[in-house]
Amino acid sequence: MSQAGSADKAVERVVIVGSGPAGWTAAIYAARANLNPIVYEGVPTADPAPILPGGQLMLTTEVENYPGFPKGVTGPELMQLLREQAERFGTRIVRENIDRCDFGSHPFSLSTSGGTTLRTHSVILAMGATANWMGQANELRLATTGGGVSACAVCDGALPVFRDQPLAVVGGGDTAMEEASYLAKFASRVFVIHRRDALRASKSMQDRVLRNSKIEVVWNNRVSEVLGDAFIEGVELTDTVTGAKRVLPVKGLFIAIGHSPATRFLAGSGVALDAGGYIALSTRSSATNIDGVFAAGDVADSVYKQAISAAGMGCQAAIDCERWLAARGVH
Repeated sequence: MSQAGSADKAVERVVIVGSGPAGWTAAIYAARANLNPIVYEGVPTADPAPILPGGQLMLTTEVENYPGFPKGVTGPELMQLLREQAERFGTRIVRENIDRCDFGSHPFSLSTSGGTTLRTHSVILAMGATANWMGQANELRLATTGGGVSACAVCDGALPVFRDQPLAVVGGGDTAMEEASYLAKFASRVFVIHRRDALRASKSMQDRVLRNSKIEVVWNNRVSEVLGDAFIEGVELTDTVTGAKRVLPVKGLFIAIGHSPATRFLAGSGVALDAGGYIALSTRSSATNIDGVFAAGDVADSVYKQAISAAGMGCQAAIDCERWLAARGVH
């Protein structure tokens, strides 16, 4: 990169892709460091579940575990506050997607869904990851209205509405086992619904669930319908062997069938991904394998997937990016 690039007004210092906790936190830090960041916050899509600017928290009603909100805050309110804080320090916001990235040479070239191309010295990728849903209309409706359907037990399981109630978890992998074990601390009973006769989870995770007297695995069944109007009342189960149907009354449903990182548009960009499609990062750093490209939040985190950990990664990415730009004379 030429040192004269810092004076080229046609080249951005940093472009932040994504508008969840990681993206807004990165924007706050970058803006306060006088990097004049621009955030491409995305546009709403349905594929098949809603994907909204602001990320997974836009589908969350009560958030009780984000520090600084002793009485809790709704997901959309939290994201709006973070957005306003980023704007306060001068962050520019564009409601478009980044559809293609050319990281082959400096400055980088990014193509937007609005048909424009911009150049930038550095990029922070913070697109997040979306929960995989079953795709049923009532499932998604109740998930977006606070009706007792969730994709994160650690986020929502301790809410008063779920305490001492029968709850269900859909899935058979390690995530489902973790969710069920966590929910068992609060629920009267936890049903793990799995479409097969054997779990996919590791042996240790299976043993933890199968030894817990409050957890019951419902084998060879799938959820064919989510029941309830304002709040979930139960699920209709269909036996995957016989086809028989029955209703399982529950007061909460937790979908644990994985997440999909929003990295499809990076195909051919050269950014290294792990086996799950998440962005691979350097050890103890937000740096990707491409010099000048950083990543933060759930798009690079297959383990924690929490708003607060995403925000922390956004902070790291902005600081790493600022230091990278300074070392190259870009101010």
